[in-house]
Amino acid sequence: MPAATPSAPDALRANPALRLLPAEDLARVEAELIELVLAPGAVAVSEGETTTDLYFVLEGAAAVERHGLALRPLAPGDHFGELALLGSPARAATVTATAPLRLARLTRARFDALAAAHPRTALRLVEGLAHVLADNWVSMTDRVGLLLGERLLPRRTEVRVTVAGEIRLAATGTRVGDLLPPDVDGDPVVAALLDDRPVSLDTAIGADAWLAPVRLGSWEGREVLQRSAGLLLLAAADHTHPEWHVRLGPALTTFQRVEHAAPASPEAVVLALGPTLRRLIEERVAFREEIWAIEEARAALARGGWDAAAAVLDAWRDGAVTLVRCEGALAVRTGPVLPDARLLDGVALRVHGDDVVLDLGARGAAGLGDAPVGEAERAIEARAPRFGGAMVKEAARWRARLGITSVGELNRACVAGRVDEIIRVAEGFHEKRIGQLADAITARGDRLRVITIAGPSSSGKTTFIKRLITQLQVAGMSPHAVSLDDYYVDRQRTPRDAAGELDYEALEALDLAALGRDVRALLAGAEVRPPRYDFKAGVSLAGAGAPLALGAGDILLLEGIHGLNPRLLGDAVPADALFRVFLHPASSLPLDRLGRVAPEDLRLLRRIVRDRHGRAIRAADNIARWPSVRRGELVHIFPYLPHADATFDSALVYELCVLKVYAERYLLEVPPRHASNTVAQRLRQLVDRFVAIYPEHVPPTSILREFIGGSGFEY
Repeated sequence: MPAATPSAPDALRANPALRLLPAEDLARVEAELIELVLAPGAVAVSEGETTTDLYFVLEGAAAVERHGLALRPLAPGDHFGELALLGSPARAATVTATAPLRLARLTRARFDALAAAHPRTALRLVEGLAHVLADNWVSMTDRVGLLLGERLLPRRTEVRVTVAGEIRLAATGTRVGDLLPPDVDGDPVVAALLDDRPVSLDTAIGADAWLAPVRLGSWEGREVLQRSAGLLLLAAADHTHPEWHVRLGPALTTFQRVEHAAPASPEAVVLALGPTLRRLIEERVAFREEIWAIEEARAALARGGWDAAAAVLDAWRDGAVTLVRCEGALAVRTGPVLPDARLLDGVALRVHGDDVVLDLGARGAAGLGDAPVGEAERAIEARAPRFGGAMVKEAARWRARLGITSVGELNRACVAGRVDEIIRVAEGFHEKRIGQLADAITARGDRLRVITIAGPSSSGKTTFIKRLITQLQVAGMSPHAVSLDDYYVDRQRTPRDAAGELDYEALEALDLAALGRDVRALLAGAEVRPPRYDFKAGVSLAGAGAPLALGAGDILLLEGIHGLNPRLLGDAVPADALFRVFLHPASSLPLDRLGRVAPEDLRLLRRIVRDRHGRAIRAADNIARWPSVRRGELVHIFPYLPHADATFDSALVYELCVLKVYAERYLLEVPPRHASNTVAQRLRQLVDRFVAIYPEHVPPTSILREFIGGSGFEY
């Protein structure tokens, strides 16, 4: 190919068919291209002619017409003529230069020579062209549907898209990724918001819309990365050992557990699947979204042995479902995926203790600042697993005995009239474990004086403490509860985070000196009057709390997010007089092999329902605050998990069925174009996967009552 300006390689690499090729294959294709230049008005190909060349646009612009109708413009990075190269007997459209047009032409003869010398390269090129053709076919189908739906309006070949406040005209069917920059201040763009709806970059635009980028460094961006990496792993497993039934387990910040039925050690699983995973990344395999009829999708998933995914479609409201695909791996779409695997370099399978994990690499920690991630997080998890502790494993065993190991199976059980049974077993399991925890505490003897209870937001700490107090009283103890929130310093003394916002999650937001002084006095037998924090005024009212004294054998319960931090009490409490409890919802059900209910989504839904139901705080405000809450957990709670003497899983297998009754309306209250609307839409889709259970089934002592109201405890 003649020497080209610097824009030519860039235009070729930007082409949707060529960008899927490894660098070596791209170089081979480029060597076969012939450059030509056309003046404005010149016709590159004419509708009906039988030429067989394929063209890539390097510079300039052109228009595509069929039967006199303008179909779309062409720009650098586009191509045309692939149908002729692949065997179509006649050109389907006319392409005319609308500006000085520089093209790279691949003749049929040169393609045949490439296929003879490098058949795998030619095959990959054909696969890339077919991939683009398939996308265009889906896009065309969608556009026809849009036009039929707007049959009273004039036919349009262009849409108005608002990007960064600027209105741009684009051909109907343009992909959102073509209208967004590849990165924002160096942070890769991995998905988009199309009218607040999170979509993949390959999504075609069919109507006037508002468009914004989703960056990798955002919470939503990391979820796109994680979802794509998981789908890639499923593709690698299907290539090598489909009989292992690999699926993704609970996800942490930078890695995700891998569940499998392989009769092999973790090291052997990594050795078997790792090379295929790396090869797929090197080949930049594509991710696709496909619209399937429900019955067709259910049958295909069942044939593939993906029964959980087939079961969840039983409760699907629509007649069609969007699936995501990588190679032969299919999953129900729960959010956007990457266009291809290029951003997944660094993703790898690793052995972590007795588990196999999918490590997201450095990109999985993007934008988390000083949160404990990477090796630090893995070390913490090895010592104190958040989602693999004894209670989580026991809950999995009784759920399996009930036949409830996925969202679809839960729905089927509810429809079959087993709601009361499910609730009784779930609540009985909680009561049993709280009783066992009380027994473990009393077994420590008379020297135990202080229990600290920590957990992230909306873990159910308030009700858990009430139930634990009851069990301790049954065991003959006299517990007294104090909230660490009352030891907040005045707002003007509250530290600020890196963004300049008040950081109530920081340990320094508490008056540690006052807390230590009061605890020492209580353990010495003195009476104290704890402070009370006025949240409205932002001031600490010294001595405004009820008088408190500990008698012989009495226990002090301290509740707050810093309960596991050794600095909280310093040397005020001897080690053998202290018992630390960590509380959070850990158990979650899978939707299919790829997606599952994230515990943090469950907590956010709990918080939205509770605060809207009982505190008049709207969902939009809670969602806006949530990233800061999550970051606070990573910095101030999870690093101290190894200090916990006991962990309690507060999740209830049926609770999303109940939260759905409230959450659907509260999430609909989030205004369009609001920054929280993207998450609100995702949560609406999540609760829509569950069959509703009405609140009257929930017992008054349930942790769930803390969030939906009607608790038998007085708060």
